[in-house]
Amino acid sequence: MSKKSRILFAASLLLTSYPLIADTTPLTPHTAEYQVNYGSIELGRARYILSAPDGGVFQYRFDSDVSLLMLSDQRHVRSEFTLQDNQLVPMRYSVERTGTGPDFREQIAFAKGQNVVHSRYKDERAKFPYDAELFDALMVQLQFRLDMAANKEELHYTMVKEGEIDDYAFKIVGKERVNIDSGSYQTLKFEVKRDSTKRQTFFWMSPELSYLPIRLTHFEKGSKQLDIKLLSYKFEQEATVVTPTIAETVKPETTASGNTIEQ
Repeated sequence: MSKKSRILFAASLLLTSYPLIADTTPLTPHTAEYQVNYGSIELGRARYILSAPDGGVFQYRFDSDVSLLMLSDQRHVRSEFTLQDNQLVPMRYSVERTGTGPDFREQIAFAKGQNVVHSRYKDERAKFPYDAELFDALMVQLQFRLDMAANKEELHYTMVKEGEIDDYAFKIVGKERVNIDSGSYQTLKFEVKRDSTKRQTFFWMSPELSYLPIRLTHFEKGSKQLDIKLLSYKFEQEATVVTPTIAETVKPETTASGNTIEQ
């Protein structure tokens, strides 16, 4: 191959690997699949799916299947919510967990009209006042992305989770390029605010992909415990793009996969 041909070929790869995501938002229907690692050991996969709204109601799904030796954990999480003035309003939330050890379920109903939240976690029932801004543990990710797209500076959220109300705050660490198997992404890096440094959680989100999460790492006492990386993504309204090898062609239903880049 001549030098000119090599330059044209390299340019074509760059163009075909650029994410065509014009007009997408965090609420554009999409699917994102992730690889879940414990340290350097692969545990399994996780997938997020945001469906198109039905009658003004959105459904966001999370499914995971991970295992290590004889241990296994499968989770199916569902969240239903509406949108009012760029603010997500929760309606229903459920978790079903199966695998090694006791199975359990969690159900939450946000009764906005009655100013009350009904929660059932395992066998414990609880009620909480619904007199402030609340989120469930799944759809809060989408609210976070909406807030980043709107350039909000305060990243503080109150969630109903596992029969309790918890407050979470986040800070921006800075811009960082993330190179993983699915591609190279320019991201914003965030950290979960905690009083102690014994536990640290960092995550990276891509502004070019409507702040889709690219990677998450969690440390306990300085040791990496959890490492989650984006494997593929698809925005429903957009043309799909992959970075092909010489033997591959662009497939119209996948927007990121298989391009091995330095980790």
